[in-house]
Amino acid sequence: MVVGTLKIEFRIQDNHSLKGKRKIVRSMVDRLKNRFNASVAEVGANDNWQRIELGISAIGNDRRHIESSLGNILSFLESLYLAEIVNTESEILNL
Repeated sequence: MVVGTLKIEFRIQDNHSLKGKRKIVRSMVDRLKNRFNASVAEVGANDNWQRIELGISAIGNDRRHIESSLGNILSFLESLYLAEIVNTESEILNL
């Protein structure tokens, strides 16, 4: 079994409230869940209205497939132009 994790930190430029941040987060999470077979959650910076931290995980039996899936997810999030990606961390575990 192969487990891939991806943590992405975003910065929102033109946002001035937690309500606006929640709208962007909900849009990202819903689109990812509809398009990819991966788990997605907001994992940090919950009370900071200019930062978003998303955690994403994918499980499979082929390392190359998991790496490709996480790369596709990152590219998809970049293409949405909802927020600027500041940092990414990924890890692939063979169990």
